Amino acid sequence: MLKNSFFTFLVLSIALVACDRNGVYEENINTSNSIWATNDVAKFIAPINDTLSVHNIYINIRNTTDYTNCNLFLFVAITSPSGATQLDTIECFLADDQGKWLGKGFGYIRDNQIPFKRNIRFPLRGEYKFEVMQAMRTDSLTGIASVGIRVEKSVK
Repeated sequence: MLKNSFFTFLVLSIALVACDRNGVYEENINTSNSIWATNDVAKFIAPINDTLSVHNIYINIRNTTDYTNCNLFLFVAITSPSGATQLDTIECFLADDQGKWLGKGFGYIRDNQIPFKRNIRFPLRGEYKFEVMQAMRTDSLTGIASVGIRVEKSVK
């Protein structure tokens, strides 16, 4: 009996941790040797079926302590199923004014989830293409391990 209860508890715990009810799409792309060149564009295709719900979009950045800046500028292009493209420039803060790394993690890796768009509705069903490019004045950024996109339903 105790063995069955433990097994049931373990399965339920894993299911609850793995369950992401609000997540619609999330993908991350690793850079080569934690170096992000200006010509390396991170491309994502997110299938969006819900045009009624409100969504949030986040930019995922995994950086190492080898990154020499406290911020990161990005160009983010979103192309809708109709072909219309919107280009934004955003600034991501990865460290505070005192140089303390932001985000989650320990050791030399930090995971940041940067709010990009909040409480938006996708006007069309279909595949939305996201392209993320680094917009720093350096050809190759050392210390950026991965870049990603997360789309989730907004919880009000």
